[in-house]
Amino acid sequence: MASTPAYTGERNVAQTSTRMALWILLLVYIFNFIDRQIVNILAEPIAKELSLSDTQIGLMTGLAFALFYTVLGIPIARYADRPTSSRPLIIAVALTIWSGMTAISGFAQNFWQLLLARIGVGVGEAGCTPAAHSLIADSVPKEKRSSALAFYALGIPIGSLLGMAVGGVLNDWIGWRMAFLAVGLPGVLLALVVITLLKEPRRSAEFRATQAAHKPIGGKETFKAIFGSKALVLLIIGGSFASFLAYGKITWATIFFQRTHGLSPGEVGVMFGIVNGLAGAAGTFLGGWFADKYGSKNRRHVMTAPAIGMAIAAPTALLAYWVPDWRLALAILIIPTALNSLYYGPFYSSVQGLVPLSARSMASAVTLFCQNLIGLGLGPLAFGALSDWIKPVYGDGSVQVVLYAAALLGLIPAYFFWRGSLRLNAELDQKD
Repeated sequence: MASTPAYTGERNVAQTSTRMALWILLLVYIFNFIDRQIVNILAEPIAKELSLSDTQIGLMTGLAFALFYTVLGIPIARYADRPTSSRPLIIAVALTIWSGMTAISGFAQNFWQLLLARIGVGVGEAGCTPAAHSLIADSVPKEKRSSALAFYALGIPIGSLLGMAVGGVLNDWIGWRMAFLAVGLPGVLLALVVITLLKEPRRSAEFRATQAAHKPIGGKETFKAIFGSKALVLLIIGGSFASFLAYGKITWATIFFQRTHGLSPGEVGVMFGIVNGLAGAAGTFLGGWFADKYGSKNRRHVMTAPAIGMAIAAPTALLAYWVPDWRLALAILIIPTALNSLYYGPFYSSVQGLVPLSARSMASAVTLFCQNLIGLGLGPLAFGALSDWIKPVYGDGSVQVVLYAAALLGLIPAYFFWRGSLRLNAELDQKD
């Protein structure tokens, strides 16, 4: 009995440390998406000043960033999976690079300079999420993994909200160049907080004992473990389609409200940013909660809510892009935005639970490679190229037509999430 208070105290300290780590990682991910998404709300004023085509906007906001982000993510993740690596240090260095390159974006004088700056942002952000995902998965019990990763994923809607709202307002006040500087420089200071307060769980005796049962595996074995899981392959396909549509829609929906409804970048940034951010945060939180609550009883249900949610979201989004009043359009968008966000926590927790412990960073990096090369890389670019192609027929309404198609294509990830869910009882958490 005498040892109980000490044990309880150690457990409370560990829980407090985990909570602090989750909050720090959430803040980092918020900055990640502020710096990633601010270019979307600034795209129209940038295009006017630098005389960019819709295809160039798509290249700048998508492929240029995503190509380096995804390719570099693989070797960085491989390094992060090494038992001797410090994932907090990796994250801090990455944060410094992408924040600095965001600030430098404000000095661009032409398309190519801006393109290089956005590539720099992608280079930095490549080191963040794979390391963060494996760090979280190593720090929380598997029955709470979906909620923990959903909490981290709140950085997506919150960062997107702030990136659009703050970026739009700053553009209206001081111009797009100063907006880049204002949001980029604070991230460099945050990197100091990360390296000071964020701890590496691999240094604990308890984790080293666990690690001993999961010896490091080679690159070939790592890829075999990832692609040998039929459930994971199905989920990655679904997640890649979801990412393709999400990044394409968020870029061109902001432009849609400016071209079709005549709103300023600041108005769109605040109003669309609030809708997208709050609805996305609610959906992300609920997705993790549903997965942990119902998935603990039947592992299949970890991905049930995302599959159903995306199926319902498709026709709802179509209606939002069709209604003539922008206020009604924004109100309707709350529903599909929340439903499309249900998948973040369940999806990424499934990725971590379908591979061995020593391959978690790589599993995250491979997933992000597929998601972001297809989604972030090709989504905005494909939508922009399609808009340019049909613009002779539809004029400024070309973006609206593109968004119609994007809404209906949401049924594709819904199907693959459902198919993947059918295999989770047999595969999920079998390698922990």
